[in-house]
Amino acid sequence: MKKQHKIPLSLLASAAIVAGCATASGPVDLDKLTGDIVKASFRDEGIVKVAVLDTDETLKACSAADVAGKPLDEATAKALEAANLKTVKWPSDGKFLGDWKEGEKIAQSGRGLTWTDDDKTPNGGNCYNCHQIDKKEISFGTIGPSLSNYGKLRGVTDPSSAAARPIVEYTWGKIWNAKAFNACSNMPRAGHMGILSEAQVRDLVALLLDPKSPVNQ
Repeated sequence: MKKQHKIPLSLLASAAIVAGCATASGPVDLDKLTGDIVKASFRDEGIVKVAVLDTDETLKACSAADVAGKPLDEATAKALEAANLKTVKWPSDGKFLGDWKEGEKIAQSGRGLTWTDDDKTPNGGNCYNCHQIDKKEISFGTIGPSLSNYGKLRGVTDPSSAAARPIVEYTWGKIWNAKAFNACSNMPRAGHMGILSEAQVRDLVALLLDPKSPVNQ
């Protein structure tokens, strides 16, 4: 996470003055002004760079929809999902499943991506913060749906079979870039944004689909 600093009152006051003078000197691009103010309150710190604040068209559209208090129109949502689907990097060796035991460690880890970490620190998936992973868990986030019996509920008994391929590919794609399936999903684009490596995504897919995984017990 980015190390945050309070925005100086003088900077906010200046912004208010600029906005207040808009009618006298012409329109002010408030989006740009807001972005400039936010960026001025952050600095590069360790592995975390100010560039993390940059947004793409998907994030801009979803933010605008949030501000307006209404969902994206269907055409825009479908176009953004199609664009995000094109960013999904499929396994380079054709293997979608790794080691579910490693996947469990990744799912339960919230390590990495802070200014006190270094680029050698393996990132965790932080999955438990939004999902129930194992039905035995008593503490978990509820932003996302429970993942308990994820593979079993989808009829996956052999993840390597041709019958399971659509679910396997969907699961990989969802982890890699969730916005390929729901334009304004709250789920991080773990692979697309470089949060998790291809090997880590492979292990998470195994956690969700391997019949021996605690997820499917």
